[in-house]
Amino acid sequence: MALEIPPQKQDHQPGVEKLMKPLAVHIRPEYRGSGKLEGRKALITGGDSGIGRAAALHFAREGADVAIVYLDETEDADETVRLIEAEGRKGLAIAGDVSSSGFCRKAVEQVVQAFGGLDIVVNNASVQYVSMDLTDISDEMWQRHMDVNINGYFYITRAALPHLKKGASIIATSSINAFAGNDALVAYSTTKAAEMGLTRSLALQLVDKGIRVNAVAPGPVWTPLQPASWGLVDPQKVADLGKSVPMGRAGEPWELGPAYVYLASEDSTFVTGQTLHVNGGMIVNG
Repeated sequence: MALEIPPQKQDHQPGVEKLMKPLAVHIRPEYRGSGKLEGRKALITGGDSGIGRAAALHFAREGADVAIVYLDETEDADETVRLIEAEGRKGLAIAGDVSSSGFCRKAVEQVVQAFGGLDIVVNNASVQYVSMDLTDISDEMWQRHMDVNINGYFYITRAALPHLKKGASIIATSSINAFAGNDALVAYSTTKAAEMGLTRSLALQLVDKGIRVNAVAPGPVWTPLQPASWGLVDPQKVADLGKSVPMGRAGEPWELGPAYVYLASEDSTFVTGQTLHVNGGMIVNG
């Protein structure tokens, strides 16, 4: 059944979960963990809400301790940690901006110290600003996309690599827009395509070390980023989210979580440099 999303907006990016109408679902009560990630240690950027929270809760239900990095949405982050701990696993929330190399280094060190190691890295934190005309994209807006969506992925991964051993997994959250493009999201789509270059190249570099590098490319998904980006242009665009895809609806975060479990677990030991497209039937090339 398609989500009934009313017109809405949020003034702060990446947005706040409790302001969403309706609230998103991050994991189904019926989802049963089977120990796929038992004893593993994960770090997820942008893990306080949306797809990041979905990945965190699925990892925890599969037996992993999970640390999340978030910008400043403390209430969302605290709730995610509470939900991780409710699964019987360790949770940790670290506030900061992934556009800072120094912060990323300290965050990784904090996770390793708290958990005693690191096995899974999910680069998920991103910004998305809508602009219908290239000339309306300011230098600051362009640079912010690059700093968070590209530099942040690089900084976290570089800091994590010395701690990753054979069997570790690095996962990027890309987007359908990396493959199909989006005339209203030129800067965002550019960064998402660059993330794919990083994913594929790093997969080749690390294959001999037994570290796998893959990506998930979502289509339109009901997360706080939607009202905090599209809603500022036109709240009706939020209500129309996903209606143009073949399935005729937006995805829910819980529909993304299992994709991250697959790429993080031994189920995907023969998979690296690849992208899982979870997009409601949108056909892509590449």
